[in-house]
Amino acid sequence: MGQKARGQALVAKDGFSARYDLDRLRGVFSRPDHKLAGASYIGRVLVLDAAKGGVATAWMLHEMKARGVVPAALVLNAVNPIMVQGAAFADFTMISGFDFEHHAGDPERRWSRSTPTGERPFIRVTRSSA
Repeated sequence: MGQKARGQALVAKDGFSARYDLDRLRGVFSRPDHKLAGASYIGRVLVLDAAKGGVATAWMLHEMKARGVVPAALVLNAVNPIMVQGAAFADFTMISGFDFEHHAGDPERRWSRSTPTGERPFIRVTRSSA
């Protein structure tokens, strides 16, 4: 769902909650025990394990996009219906499900391109922006 996205990937074996993991005003991961604590998510493609959270996520993603304090895309191995509704409401790019070892290596040194609207949605993670 959403548009094509391209940007530096922010990758971790951790979950995603717009309510509990993020400082939505500053655009950083703020939960101290999150693997990406302190990292800016603005304009990044987030590649994480699973959606966490409930109804508040829908309006939080919408509010983040309206203010421009939003990731370029969200790629989660597992989502819940609330996260899907939130992404649709915010017209936010999201892909669910992948089959690669996403947490191996340096989480700051990857780039990704996603095509969520193709016949078969995909994400490509590379070591450079080329």
